[in-house]
Amino acid sequence: MSHLTPPPYGTAITLQNGKLMVPDNPIIPFIEGDGTGPDIWRATVRVLDAAVACSYAGQRKIHWLEVYAGGKAHRLFNTWLPDETVTACSDYLVSIKGPLTTPIGGGIRSLNVALRQMLDMYVCLRPVRWFQGVPSPVKNPGAVDMVIFRENTEDIYAGIEFEQGSADNKLFLSLLQEHFPEQYAKIRFPESSGIGIKPVSQEGTERLIRSAIEYCLINQRKSLTIVHKGNIMKFTEGAFRHWAYALAEREYPQQTYSWLQWEKTCQLEGESAANKEQAEALAQGRILIKDAIADIALQQVLTRPEDFDVIATLNLNGDYLSDALAAQVGGIGIAPGGNINYQTGTAVFEATHGTAPKYADLDKVNPGSLILSGEMMLRYMGWTEAADAIIKAMDGAIASKRVTYDFARLMEGANEVKCSEFANVLIEFL
Repeated sequence: MSHLTPPPYGTAITLQNGKLMVPDNPIIPFIEGDGTGPDIWRATVRVLDAAVACSYAGQRKIHWLEVYAGGKAHRLFNTWLPDETVTACSDYLVSIKGPLTTPIGGGIRSLNVALRQMLDMYVCLRPVRWFQGVPSPVKNPGAVDMVIFRENTEDIYAGIEFEQGSADNKLFLSLLQEHFPEQYAKIRFPESSGIGIKPVSQEGTERLIRSAIEYCLINQRKSLTIVHKGNIMKFTEGAFRHWAYALAEREYPQQTYSWLQWEKTCQLEGESAANKEQAEALAQGRILIKDAIADIALQQVLTRPEDFDVIATLNLNGDYLSDALAAQVGGIGIAPGGNINYQTGTAVFEATHGTAPKYADLDKVNPGSLILSGEMMLRYMGWTEAADAIIKAMDGAIASKRVTYDFARLMEGANEVKCSEFANVLIEFL
């Protein structure tokens, strides 16, 4: 029996010939989330509705459909992630969610990861930019303007682990010792080791890189940096780098120029010729495809952020990078995110922070992460006027210093407001 009641007047978003077809009255599922989720969702939905109303003079309207996951689903239906929730996100293509708790006592390890994998949303899209006036620990946070394409279905998200001392662990180690003695010899303390394996595929790499290059082309971004640890993990992260360069050269030869091309020209004709070739290619508007070792990238996004534009990377590297960059521009509280399958059109936009249960129902926390994820959602739908209005409103609200406690305690002369009141300020600036 379905627990969902679709709005009577809305219409589903569809995908036709690879293009999202968005009606003026789309039905969009939402999951309010756990902990502070209800507070930030109530603020977010008011801002999104107001932005759409202001931008389109009543000609467009979102029809919201509540679907369930996390604590609320468990309380109501005794399941953490109902099948019909996954089906609704798939059927209606575009949805939005608050933070979800991690179930205790086994079962689903992470609801967020489960939803991403069930819907095969292989891109975790994380734009990172600074809003004027937001407190930052770095001298020039305005230099940060990056978009991270984090692979969402492989690497550690599809990792296989064997617990130290378990029967499976012992069996795996015995098989390794028998069939791969050289690799087994690398394990310094096999009897006390937990074992982990991570998969990285050519197919998974190529669809991520293809999406990142298309994003660069559509949004006129100048470079794509492949971040990896291929100097150590040559057949997973190193292969990721190799496959990424190969795809750019094979599928986008007229739109991109890569460091590999520079190296080839340098070897054949010298550095001066290679530099000239690169300069001419970039002057033509081609996207520069380059790469960086993960640990070096984590330094350089701090010391030389202007060198980075769009970043494509594997799951764990992307986790580190996105949170580190969020800290540079004001923290995870205003960091938006989206999970997207560009092939099917399925997308779930989400707050990137946790549930913060100690602040639940206090009307206190910053709703910025979910609001800006809603802005990403509107932009993905092609409703750019409403998305732009939210960005301008966020700039205005923060500049007015009427902010939630996380910013107010760091801003001189700030006026601390509640979560719901911050939504009021944003709507005022719309």
